[in-house]
Amino acid sequence: MKTMAAAVFTLVAISSCENEDLNIGQSLTRENDKLAMSTASYDVTTRTIVADSVLTLSADCYLGRIQDPETGTNVTSEFTTQFHVLESSYISPEEKIISRYDGRAAADSCDIILYTGSPFHTADSLAAMKMRAIELATPLLEGIRYYSNFSPIAQGVTRTGGISQAHVFSYANLGETDSARTSSKYQNCIKIPLNSPYTAKDGTVYNNYGSYIMRQYYDHHDYFANSYTFAHNVCPGFYFQVADGLGFHAKVTNIGLRTYYKVQGDTAVQNSQLVLAGTREVLQTTYVINDRQKLRQMAEETTHTYLKTPAGLFTEVTLPVTQIKQGHEGDSLLAAKLTFQRLNSQSDDERLLPPPQALLLVQEDSLHRFFEQGYVPDNVSAYITAYNRPSLGSTTTTNNTYTFNNLSSLVTLLWQKRLAGMATDPLWESKHPNWNKMVLVPVTYTTTNASTSSNVASVSHNMAITSTRLVGGPDNTGDPIKISIVYAKFK
Repeated sequence: MKTMAAAVFTLVAISSCENEDLNIGQSLTRENDKLAMSTASYDVTTRTIVADSVLTLSADCYLGRIQDPETGTNVTSEFTTQFHVLESSYISPEEKIISRYDGRAAADSCDIILYTGSPFHTADSLAAMKMRAIELATPLLEGIRYYSNFSPIAQGVTRTGGISQAHVFSYANLGETDSARTSSKYQNCIKIPLNSPYTAKDGTVYNNYGSYIMRQYYDHHDYFANSYTFAHNVCPGFYFQVADGLGFHAKVTNIGLRTYYKVQGDTAVQNSQLVLAGTREVLQTTYVINDRQKLRQMAEETTHTYLKTPAGLFTEVTLPVTQIKQGHEGDSLLAAKLTFQRLNSQSDDERLLPPPQALLLVQEDSLHRFFEQGYVPDNVSAYITAYNRPSLGSTTTTNNTYTFNNLSSLVTLLWQKRLAGMATDPLWESKHPNWNKMVLVPVTYTTTNASTSSNVASVSHNMAITSTRLVGGPDNTGDPIKISIVYAKFK
């Protein structure tokens, strides 16, 4: 059997061949260990399904609102974050702080800074947006799975009478000087000042939020022992809401809660600050607002299928497992290649949404569990692939596609699952209608090695704005979707 396994590497390259016998055992095996090989292809059916909502806990944060040029409807992303306290988090001794309020040390100023990635479209860099930084009343709970339909306001976790700081901004950030914005070290950001008088839950008034942070540090230093005690005793976190505007949508790459103060040094006054970051080490959620009715209408289109993020549309894939295995029960499945062809948009709108860059193929019945349990593709029950971007002037058929090169282990797994079920219950298949159904899900992922995508360390739902159509659907008008199979058996 080692010979058969070794042959797989050769067969993957030729698995696109269809409907012909490949009697290549002579060249691959010894005379008494020859393989008889054959190929076949089978139709795969697909349809669009509505994602409804997706797991967002500690996923990438996005902020903004745009009009989807494909649907004419608005897509809004808002998020919450807590703040991470390091062991090295430190504020200078109170007696050395120069600024005073109510007889004690006070901060000179305080703000929240949101570092943002590139906007949805560069033409929108001057779009005026209005947002609110809203203080949470209680921290988000550990162990709770927060999905993209979780609204902090609707769920009552924002604080009545707490901070609700409005802020107008644009991606171009014209509040900064030209020299600062054109510097090679400049990172685009949104700065939200928290310098108005702040009333804590116990009724104590501070001249700004930074002074509140400092006073808690001096009076209850144990609250700063870790992120959990900080969130439960000092700052539960903030919700960042889009209040008005259209045209900005970007990934928030880093978040900081910054408290500034001056210290009297031995010879001079020194500027200092405490910076607490919103990172994956603390709880973060993203709230996505889509036009659900429009998404349902798109899912009902039958001449193609959709992939749409965030929390939009997936493509369901029904694999013809029974057709593949019946009549070949004694054969080994060496290769099973499946390609999804992307349909180019017919619109000339310059703000067209980009296609998702990576897709996860996962069993439909395991879709939510995959993300909730933090699984990674095992190339048996779940697979990941990247978008094959078309090259300028290229006519190669692998361009503009998503290809899974070998799903043989998946087909075998599903077939064995069916056999086991039918052995105990003749009605098993009708009771488990999704047994051979998979879902294509746009994702982002990290790897253990930055130079390769072979070792996937984590997978999350893609929360950026992307969209594409695929060849397929119940009334597919394009070429049939085929899964190409290579069988082998010993003569």
